[in-house]
Amino acid sequence: MTGIHFWLAILYLPVCGSKQSVRHTAATASTPSVGNHLALGQETPVELNQNMHIPDGYLSPSTCATLYLCATAGWYAALKHIKRLLATRAIPLISVFAAFSFVVMMFNVPLPGGTTGHAVGVGVAAIVLGPWGSILAISIAIAIQALFFGDGGITTLGANCFNMAIVGSFAAYAVYRLIAAKSNLNSRQRVLAAAVAGYVAINASALVTAVELGIQPSLFHDASGTPLYAPYPLHVAIPAMMIGHLTFAGLAEAVISAGMVSYLQRADLGLLRGVSGLAQTPAPVVAGALVERSPGRLWWAVAFLMLFTPLGILAAGTAWGEWSSADLTNPHTRQRIGIASGNHAPPSSVPLGIQKFSSLWTAPFPGYAPRFIKSPQLGYLLSAMFGVGVLVLASLLSIMAARKWPVKKLGT
Repeated sequence: MTGIHFWLAILYLPVCGSKQSVRHTAATASTPSVGNHLALGQETPVELNQNMHIPDGYLSPSTCATLYLCATAGWYAALKHIKRLLATRAIPLISVFAAFSFVVMMFNVPLPGGTTGHAVGVGVAAIVLGPWGSILAISIAIAIQALFFGDGGITTLGANCFNMAIVGSFAAYAVYRLIAAKSNLNSRQRVLAAAVAGYVAINASALVTAVELGIQPSLFHDASGTPLYAPYPLHVAIPAMMIGHLTFAGLAEAVISAGMVSYLQRADLGLLRGVSGLAQTPAPVVAGALVERSPGRLWWAVAFLMLFTPLGILAAGTAWGEWSSADLTNPHTRQRIGIASGNHAPPSSVPLGIQKFSSLWTAPFPGYAPRFIKSPQLGYLLSAMFGVGVLVLASLLSIMAARKWPVKKLGT
């Protein structure tokens, strides 16, 4: 697979199989949202690109606190493991893979039942950065989505980072190490290993997400048994979440992971050796496989993908498990929710937790649709540019700070 064929394949994935389109109308400020909505004029909002981004109100406060603790432990361990490299190679690469993940998650894939999903980019991030660097990169991307665009909740930020960044990174890295073994960096075995690693990673993340959502009705309900948070139990949540990921979303992550490794084998083989203690993937030394290479080509790849992000809104549909209060009270949307949930109707009333916490945080640019931009496509593109710009700026500031205040080596 040549470089151009790989990028065209990625651009094709979000729209393949989709027969729906988004009408060219501006997003309205009055659109009710728990996450990533683009309004279709005065019609029911269509939710995009966040099948594993749990919104506020879907997990109980105790569940959120527990998963924040788990995520914090992962962030601390990641920072501790890569502390020696923060002043040199780690910052640029973590930044570029955070940007890559952010952009990739803006491309939506139509899933069975009228829902949508997306790849995460965690597979290739874990391969190049190792699990610890990948945890930081994916967490940064998820945080930017939640804080600036309302894609995922603030109370559930720890849960989303735990599911996609921590579980996904370790799953991808373990599978890649197992299959790649000690094969040459430029071997086809590495490409296969990357595909399987990406596929397993996104499905592991989806399964953990489904379990977190599915245990809510059993643990947290009122005296009449009405769920207070996520409304569907495990026997509904797991199949509804996993069917789409075991098929289309998993395939998208596999293609991106394999394609990126194939691309790096030709464009920057040294990155596949890991970054001096980040990935530490054992492999025979290959001529030309330099460890220290500039991530400049990856930034160009991110920029190329970013220009095509408006294609991400073509795969219209409602992401399972992330409905707004308006969705749960709209008869048409309720019917679609029931179909996507194995013909199990949603609760007759909006769970109290969703009512209480869904409006906890108002993002500056909700739904990747700045209110001052009339065109949804242009708003989506500018949102992508803003998110990547934030990461570029943060990377430059971090590098400057690291050079001014060098981080001491561990153990000194």
